Amino acid sequence: MDLGHHLKFVPTKSEEQQDIQALHRARRRLVTHRTALVSQMRGLLLDRGIPIALSIGRARRAIPEILEDRTNGLTAMTREIIGDLLDFLGQIDARITAFDRRIDAVFKSNEDCRRIARICGVGPKTATAVVAAVGDGREFKNGRHLAAWMGLVPRQHSSGDKRLLMGISKRGDRHVRTLLVHGARSVVRVAQRKTDPFSQWVNNLRERRGMNRAIVVPKARLQRDVANKNARIIWAMLNRNEEFRAPV
Repeated sequence: MDLGHHLKFVPTKSEEQQDIQALHRARRRLVTHRTALVSQMRGLLLDRGIPIALSIGRARRAIPEILEDRTNGLTAMTREIIGDLLDFLGQIDARITAFDRRIDAVFKSNEDCRRIARICGVGPKTATAVVAAVGDGREFKNGRHLAAWMGLVPRQHSSGDKRLLMGISKRGDRHVRTLLVHGARSVVRVAQRKTDPFSQWVNNLRERRGMNRAIVVPKARLQRDVANKNARIIWAMLNRNEEFRAPV
């Protein structure tokens, strides 16, 4: 049964949960603006024959040097425009940092957030986003139902007497799902260099299924499996007030 198909409801949220979600949404909007702003500056420079790196960090470091270089052919008007955009980028960076501090303050003041952040691949942003989305998890029957609501279970398709597993359903809260998958990607990336119980579980999963199946397709499937497992662990920790125990 495709559980995701039956889990389209939105869990009831307290005022605190709504406030935390508002923090995350405001921060995401600023990050989107920052990405668009850097892309605009990159485009203006490329029009003048000056390519810069795609990453925001490298672009942020390169652009001031380009503006100071008086031999690269940039017109005074273009320098002024890009300089203004660079100043605006600094303002956005400052606002994102301010929201990060608020999210961190929420994390430190919330016991549930601190507890689930003990899970490998779950940091303060993921923990606060999860608690904002699902509270104590009691509106979900079990961990599999929570993972299905988050869109972290495979879609199923029946053909005759065969049941085929496809990519993840991508239902539920997209932001929470993205954070969990990104966290799982980090866990998978470093697991081979670590010996803690959770990393050993990831490495055993990698061996049983092959590397391509251990992230969400082909490499992403192992990430999905880890994110799915983390969602189930989160449900148990929130719903039953359990401490983190690495899977075996």
